[in-house]
Amino acid sequence: MTTVSIKDVAARAGVSPGTVSNVLNRPAKVAPATRERVEEAIRELGFVRHGSASTLRAGHSRTLGLSVIDIGNPFFTDVAAGIEDAASERGYAVILGNSAGSRAKEERNLRVLAEQRVRGVLIIPTDEDLSRLDRLREHGISVVLVDHPAHRPDQCAVAVDDVAGGRTAVAHLLARGAGSVAYVSGPLTIRQCLERRQGALAALEAAGLGPDRLRVAEMAAMNARAGEKAAADLLAGGLPDAVFCANDLLALGVLRALLQAGVRVPGDVMLMGYDDIEFAAASAVSLSSMRQPTHQLGRIATELVLDECENPETHAHQHIMFQPELVARESTR
Repeated sequence: MTTVSIKDVAARAGVSPGTVSNVLNRPAKVAPATRERVEEAIRELGFVRHGSASTLRAGHSRTLGLSVIDIGNPFFTDVAAGIEDAASERGYAVILGNSAGSRAKEERNLRVLAEQRVRGVLIIPTDEDLSRLDRLREHGISVVLVDHPAHRPDQCAVAVDDVAGGRTAVAHLLARGAGSVAYVSGPLTIRQCLERRQGALAALEAAGLGPDRLRVAEMAAMNARAGEKAAADLLAGGLPDAVFCANDLLALGVLRALLQAGVRVPGDVMLMGYDDIEFAAASAVSLSSMRQPTHQLGRIATELVLDECENPETHAHQHIMFQPELVARESTR
């Protein structure tokens, strides 16, 4: 494993080693253009500065890194709880990084985790380009994808079948008498949102209905406020028979806006969420949802990354795919 030094970065960026040190430790002292050039050299060379001397002597620490998309979403909190429980049982601590859906922030978090010499990283990635994870592997850090399938044989991953989840959710709505469905989604650049829509379209096709029966409302965020905005748009354009949301936070926002507008749920429109977070069952009208095994996702992902860390000679990469479960409540009865 080749170690990249500050001098190497300085030579690549055409600056002094002291300037590189300032970028790493006192970035405000460096002109923006110079700082950008140094940061580009750091990315290109895969430079990682040393952490504590004790960690360096051991070659690794008793810590794992975790990168999630939105720690404010209870789904990710529950996954993180499964990871922390499994890590704690094995004597490991977990360092959490919240990317907030930003690839740039995610990359900064991953760099910090590498600097801390974490033993492994569990990541719910922000997009489909996973080449940035190779940098971690080059530094001997094992990586496991969480809530995301792997597309290569040398990568462990734990995911949930989102196409099946979307298909099951909309099939349930159709079976309850819906002839038209609105899909309230986050950005369709997010794999989960895209695949849940694919499943919804598959359910319509299986029922002999065309794709025009699915009206897609793509929102910039996946929270309750975005759900309220989506509901206002649906009310203005005419309500469908049912609304399927890409997560429960969106669905709870839709529910609140519909009830405030005097719309009966499910009397006037049925409503379906996704994730089955704790608030789904406790809402004003209990919410039907697709349950994901969040705690189990986190626990198994942790077991995989630790096996890869501790047993590199015998470790077998696994791609584990769970099936979501329909939980029918008042909102679709």
